[in-house]
Amino acid sequence: MERKRILIADAHPATLDGLRALLKDMFEVMFMVANDQSLMDAVARVQPDLVIVDLSMPVFSGGNVARLLQRVSPEQRFIILSAHDEQTVIDECLAAGARGFVLKRTAVIDLIPAVEAVLRGETYVSPSITEEKGNVNRQATRE
Repeated sequence: MERKRILIADAHPATLDGLRALLKDMFEVMFMVANDQSLMDAVARVQPDLVIVDLSMPVFSGGNVARLLQRVSPEQRFIILSAHDEQTVIDECLAAGARGFVLKRTAVIDLIPAVEAVLRGETYVSPSITEEKGNVNRQATRE
């Protein structure tokens, strides 16, 4: 895979450090931000190939970070990282333009396959979500 630029957004420094360690060999350049304003500035300035963003990151508009990213940069590929596995939350994020949805509790296993799938133009949802919920497996489906 060609090495690219990634932007990681999470309000927790320990999470940022863990994600950096997990993905460091996959990307030429990594940017990390801890708040929504920095996220929006970096998306516009850096134009990353991929954004990984915590769903629980507070956003200044009071809305969902997936909707905010879609509004600001409609073509941006992004993966939502979340502790929430409710189907309505996942569906809302995917409808808002997210190309991936990875549970924080399975990120060590799921994040690299999610990144690879999204960079190939596919959609990825943590398999444990579909297995737990009995849903159709939506892991790595083509857009």
